[in-house]
Formats: sequence, C-alpha cells, structure tokens
Amino acid sequence: MTIAVLLILSVLFLSYSNGANDNFKGVATLYGSGILDYKTAISIATIATFIGSICAIFLAQGLVDSFSGKELVPQAIAGTTDFLIAVGLGAGSTVLLATRLGYPISTTHSLVGGLFGAGIMAVGLDVNFYKLGGTFFVPLLASPFIAFALGTAVYWFFTRTSKAMGLTKETCICIGEEKQFVPLSTLTNTGSSDIVLNTSIISQLNPKLMIADGSECVDLYTDRVWGISIQKMLDAAHIVSGAAVSFARGLNDTPKIAGLLVAAQAFDIRMGMVAIAIGMAIGGLLSARRVAETISNKITEINHGQGFSANLVTSFLVIVASNFGVPVSTTHVSVGSIFGIVMVSGNYNTRVIRSILLSWLITLPVAMAFSASIYWFVS
Repeated sequence: MTIAVLLILSVLFLSYSNGANDNFKGVATLYGSGILDYKTAISIATIATFIGSICAIFLAQGLVDSFSGKELVPQAIAGTTDFLIAVGLGAGSTVLLATRLGYPISTTHSLVGGLFGAGIMAVGLDVNFYKLGGTFFVPLLASPFIAFALGTAVYWFFTRTSKAMGLTKETCICIGEEKQFVPLSTLTNTGSSDIVLNTSIISQLNPKLMIADGSECVDLYTDRVWGISIQKMLDAAHIVSGAAVSFARGLNDTPKIAGLLVAAQAFDIRMGMVAIAIGMAIGGLLSARRVAETISNKITEINHGQGFSANLVTSFLVIVASNFGVPVSTTHVSVGSIFGIVMVSGNYNTRVIRSILLSWLITLPVAMAFSASIYWFVS
C-alpha cells in the first residue's frame, strides 16, 4: 500500500512539474506580443490544457501504451512500482529543475530519459534499443525541424498575402497609465523635435499621462474589412490559436504521464487522467512565471502575426501527433516554430537560443541519471 501511494505521489509530482514548465507555452506569444497580461494568459492556458487532458481519455490512448514502459523493458520490470516510481520522480525532478532555472524543456524527453535510465539500472543492456529509437527518438528529433520549416513557410505565406492584399501597418506608441496603443498618424508635429498630441486623443486618455519609450512601440494593422478592424480579427485569431496549443498540449502530455499508472494495473485510467490534469493546472498557476518570461520575451520580440503563425503550426502538429499516438514534444514543436519565424524576421537573441538548445541536449542524460539513482535507492 505504501509503495502504491508513493507511485501516485510521484505521478502527481511529475504532473505538477509538467504544468509549471509547459502550461504557459501555448499562450507565450500572446503575452510576448502584449495582447494579454500574464494573469489572463495563464488562466486561458490552464482552462484549455485541462480540457485537452480530459479529452485525452478518449482521443490519445496510443500514447498511454507507449509510455507505460511495455516492450522497452521486460514486462516483469515495466509493471513494477519501483521502476515506475523511479521514472516519475526522475522525469519530474529534471523538469522542475529546468523550471527553476527558467528553461523550457520537454517533459516527453524527460520521460524517455527516465524510462531509459531506470531500464538500464533494472535490466542492463536488455533494454529494447530498437523500440527506444523507433518509437521515441525519431519523432522527438524530427518534430522541431518540421515545426521550424512549417513555421517559416506559414509566416512567409501570411506576410506575402498581407502585402498582396495591400494591408498596411502603422507604428503605434504606448500612452497612458493603462497601456493604450496610439497610431503615430494621430500625432501632429509642431515643426520642432517635440511631438504634440492631438486634442481628440488627449480627451480619450487619463489626465495623468505616461508615454513609454521607443522599445514599446509596435506595428499594428490599421485597415478594416466590412467595418471590422483587421488587427482585432488577428488578435482574436491569435487568442484562439493560443488556446488551441494549450488544448493540444494537454491532449499530448496527459496520456504520457498516465502511462505510469496504467503500467501498474492498479488504477482507473479515467480517474488517473483527471488527477494528472489537476496537478498540471496547479503547477502552471503557481510556478510558470520564469519559463513564461524566457519564451515570451527573451528569445525574440514577437509581434502579433508571428505569434499567430507559431501557434497555428504548433497546435496542428501536436494534435495530429496525439491522434496517431506519436510522442512529440510540445516544447520542441512550439519553440521550433518560433525559431523558424524569427529566422525570417532576423531578430533573435543568439545567447538565449543557444542556452535553450543546450538545455534540450542535457535533458535526456540528466533524467537518466535521476531515474537510475532513484531506482537503485527504492529497489
């Protein structure tokens, strides 16, 4: 009974760590482009992720079997609570460590490392390396490159389409105690170096004004179609795409974690997924801030069109992969699509990108070391 409780706690710990590192990734572009504040963004992410987790009960059963350890190690080992506890705690510790450091890593990658590390400690070289490579490594390695290519292509397509339609952008500055974006065309130049506000603009703002510096200027669409602002339509589509990514993440990650419970053959899969969904939600609400700042603001300055393009690619790839039981990483897909887009724009932080890629490389060995050590201790 005590071992069973430890297994449940290890799964909940992994769920919490997953939520802390992953929940915000779907809405990072919304926060980074200034459409939503942090509190609103994480609330949308939490709700959409929870819905995706519940839908996983019906739509993503293939991932449950893949991450139960079956065929990777002998069934006599894969079904033991010692092995499953080591995998859960090893993967969870890796993800939580990265979260504390502010690095967006892959829970999927950590779980693979946990399965491999505990498997090596349990059965040595009897681990099924063919299963490890074909089922896990190939999708994990290929998905960020596919996302990179699609992100580049989608953003290029949208950019060319907007130019072909004659849509125009105008630089806006942030004015007021509460952020309001005001087009520069509404400002009049006195002929000197000073810019004077139009009186009609002043009447709409608070008496006490604060004008942001140039770094907070953004380019917004000023055209209208059928009387509807193009920018408002883009923002609405961007919010929907962010919720779709969060939904896809819950759909893809929940069954992977649930695989640890199923392997023990002692827990109801539906109740297990609900518990995992709750753990992920709590982790995101309490501990997502550091990773949120990294993805949203440190890789690149993300504008509205770039954010929408990245989310569109991510949600499409992850939902398709989940439906076919392919274990891709939402983190790798999301960040890969952002990388592709910023390569088109040419505006990115090389140092941060290099640090993220390094954290991806060391995720697997760190998770292996954690899970192997824990298996040695509990077995």
